Amino acid sequence: MSVIPILNEGASEERQENARMSNFVGAIAIKDLVKTTLGPKGMDKIMQSTTNTNDVTITNDGATILKNVAADNAAAKILINVSMTQDSEVGDGTTSVVVFTGELLAEAEKLINKNIHPQTIIMGYRKAQKVAIETLQKCARDNSHEQSKLMDDLMNIAKTTLSSKILSQDKDHFAKIAVDAILRQGKDVNVDRISFIKKVGGTLTDSYLDEGYILSKSMGVGQPRRIENARIMIANTAMDADKVKIYGAKVKTSNMQNVIDLEKAEKDRMARKVELICDSKCNVFINRLLIYNYPEQLFTQKGVVSIEHAEFDGIEHLAAITGAEIVSEFREGADYRLGTCKLIEEVIIGEDRVIRFSGLPKAGASTIVLRGANQHVLDEAERSLHDALCVLQQAIRDHRVVYGGGCTEMIMAQAVDDVANLTQGKQQLAMLGFSTALRQMPTHLCDNAGLDSHEVVSKLRAAHFAEKEKLGECPLGLNLEKGEVGSMEKLGIVESISVKNAMINSACEATELILRVDTILTSAPRQRREE
Repeated sequence: MSVIPILNEGASEERQENARMSNFVGAIAIKDLVKTTLGPKGMDKIMQSTTNTNDVTITNDGATILKNVAADNAAAKILINVSMTQDSEVGDGTTSVVVFTGELLAEAEKLINKNIHPQTIIMGYRKAQKVAIETLQKCARDNSHEQSKLMDDLMNIAKTTLSSKILSQDKDHFAKIAVDAILRQGKDVNVDRISFIKKVGGTLTDSYLDEGYILSKSMGVGQPRRIENARIMIANTAMDADKVKIYGAKVKTSNMQNVIDLEKAEKDRMARKVELICDSKCNVFINRLLIYNYPEQLFTQKGVVSIEHAEFDGIEHLAAITGAEIVSEFREGADYRLGTCKLIEEVIIGEDRVIRFSGLPKAGASTIVLRGANQHVLDEAERSLHDALCVLQQAIRDHRVVYGGGCTEMIMAQAVDDVANLTQGKQQLAMLGFSTALRQMPTHLCDNAGLDSHEVVSKLRAAHFAEKEKLGECPLGLNLEKGEVGSMEKLGIVESISVKNAMINSACEATELILRVDTILTSAPRQRREE
């Protein structure tokens, strides 16, 4: 009996062992790609575009690396999406979640090779996940009742986050910047209110937090450089929209007066738009598009400061923090909502003139001014600080913290082992595999620091076993500076519980999703039509 084909020519199908092998290989390859960036001693990656060789990114941020990886494997794409989700939800742990997912899949591969069914592994992982999360909640501590201890926790969270970034050498300086920027917003914390401005020159330690908003533009020619009690109109309108724009057409005339009349009509319409803008009683006009010389001249005559070509993100941010609306069209007698600001002034940062808005009605708006040797350093510094700000935002919402340096992973692994030893059946093997995957996290930290991971991690495991009666309270973790077991409490290495919680849950869900797959169907490429 002949086999009836059901797939189009060029389509492919992988089943059972081949499909699982393909998933395991893709996921573990992604894990191996980013695991060397994990921890304070992690290495950076250089990513260069194949189309534009000048487009170079240097980073050790897991989400940034994976976002630029053109993966062709389905499981690899799942891990990339998990990292993106971790970045958008909590801001940090983007490398950890990928590495932990890869370790869970590596342990699952060993069990599948022993003829243990994937559903059995999934059930064991679910039980282990539940135990790990419960243990994580127990070992968290909350210092929100004491303001001084809460401040220490926030500073330590920021330092721990920055210790694996390019800013690690100056983490005290940048941790203070990040904490101050977050605390200025009060209880309603929103990282989007904090903007960055990057200026090449100086050193990283020259960076500072400015309590206002800085727009990297300059004011119009002949206009004042300082405005108090500003009334701001923000617009997204083309000031040259009334010009004749007929591309490829020619206008023939036998009288030069016709050309003069055409130009006068254009100027009159532009002047009319300026009149409508000035009727709103604004004294500052900010436009996303160009303003051009003639309207700028009219604004100067009427005493209105004009700022042109402000990027769209910039005017959206300004509209939010000044209370203005973004206007697109102007009508006679219309009532526009203007923004307010106590002081607008032109200042110099490095060698560039910028506009500083201070005394804004919306509390918490601030700008972090980054200085550095080149654009690559500034870009990586921005990514690092943004991660720290996102983690601090989560810490303000949930004040509980856990110890870092592999301490929490060892505590959770020990709790999973205890429950696994009382579990009957093959699920016990899956739970033990889960705890092994957890212990691989401090192992990678040691490997990246150039230490003997077998020696140091075994000492850490023995130390936690000796403190078994203090399960959930033992503060022992890895002191990578000295290459030994140390107290995370004394070293101030703490992390927000939100980061660990998201890492465990996302990794387990992604692992389960991949383990459930037993067939991979690849569609045939679209054929080019012959004319």
